[in-house]
Amino acid sequence: MELRFREKGRIFDILITVVSLVVSVGTVIYGMVHLGLSETWPELVLNLFYIACIVMILMYFFNRGITTMQFNYWCSVCVGATIVLRDIVFAPPLAIFPVKIGASALSLLLLLMLTFFYSRREWETYSKRNLWMICIIDMVIAALYHLDIYLEPVNDYTDYLITEIWIRPTITYALVACFVSEKKALNQAKSNAR
Repeated sequence: MELRFREKGRIFDILITVVSLVVSVGTVIYGMVHLGLSETWPELVLNLFYIACIVMILMYFFNRGITTMQFNYWCSVCVGATIVLRDIVFAPPLAIFPVKIGASALSLLLLLMLTFFYSRREWETYSKRNLWMICIIDMVIAALYHLDIYLEPVNDYTDYLITEIWIRPTITYALVACFVSEKKALNQAKSNAR
C-alpha cells in the first residue's frame, strides 16, 4: 500500500489518532447499547459522522480514491455537522451558566472558522496558526464540557459522555496533521519547480 506521508513522526501521529478514534467511537457505541437507544440516539447520529471522518482519514492516509480537496471538503462538512448537532441543536444541559455561554460562543466561532478556513477553494493559503487555532478552540470546548461534567454528580452515562466529548478534537487534530503535511509537500513542490 502506498502511504501519502513519508515522515515517521507524521505517520505515527495519524495512526495513533485513528486508533484512538476507533477505540473512542467503539466505547461510545458500547455505551449506547448499554444505556439504550432511546436515551442515546443523538450519539448514534454523531457517531455516523465520526465514522465517516475515520474512513476518510484512512482513505487519505493510504492514498485511496480521495483527493486533498475532497478530504478537505467532506471532513469539514462532517465536523461542522457535529458542531451544529452536539453543540447547538442538542446542546447538553450544563449546570454552570458561564460555562454554557462560553461553550456556545466558542462553538459558533469554531463553525465560522471551519467555514472560512476549510471551505475556501484556496486551502493552500492556510497557515499552521489557522489550523492549530481550530484544533485548540475545539479542545477548549471539550475541556469546558469536561469541567461541567466533572463538577456534576457522576452516573452511568458520565464515562461515555466524557469519551464522546473528546472524539471531535481528535478528528480536528487529524485534520491539522494531514494539512500541515500537505502544506509542507506543496511548498517543497513549489520550491523544486523554481
